[in-house]
Amino acid sequence: MSAAPVSIAVFEFLDSTHQDIQAQVRQLHALVDAIEADGLSQANRAQARRVLDYFSREARQHHLDEEKHIFPPLLASQDPAIVQATEHLIQDHGWLEENWIQIAPSLEAATNGNLWFDTAELRHALEVFEALYLDHILLEESIAYPEARKRLQGLDTLGMGREMARRRALERDEVRARA
Repeated sequence: MSAAPVSIAVFEFLDSTHQDIQAQVRQLHALVDAIEADGLSQANRAQARRVLDYFSREARQHHLDEEKHIFPPLLASQDPAIVQATEHLIQDHGWLEENWIQIAPSLEAATNGNLWFDTAELRHALEVFEALYLDHILLEESIAYPEARKRLQGLDTLGMGREMARRRALERDEVRARA
């Protein structure tokens, strides 16, 4: 009797989040262009809020998904290359957070109609952020996710998906309660 197949829903969700992240980065580039061309129009302010909310919430939840469910079995590997790649990915999450901490205040200012930030500096920070994310996603999709699929064979990945959804629902409830 073979082990039950890993539910692909969790990995499809993780992959779709990578696509969303890349789309949000493209929108952030377009936003910087629009701010340079048009200033802080109402549309630009609204776009800044959407991007700010996405990276402050969903992208962070995605990293937590990986740190709770994907990385632990990889760190337990006897393969030093898998462990090293996973440690690199964990470190990337820290670097991405540091980059986001540089970007977020400018977007927060933009949402409030303040143009105190330098768009050239924002663009530079965004280029670093994008390059790190692209390398990070490539490493996850080429090594971490395929290896995790093998290691999670027969485990309750549906439970993982439920935990991920429950955590997001709690966060949405908290955000609504603060509003």
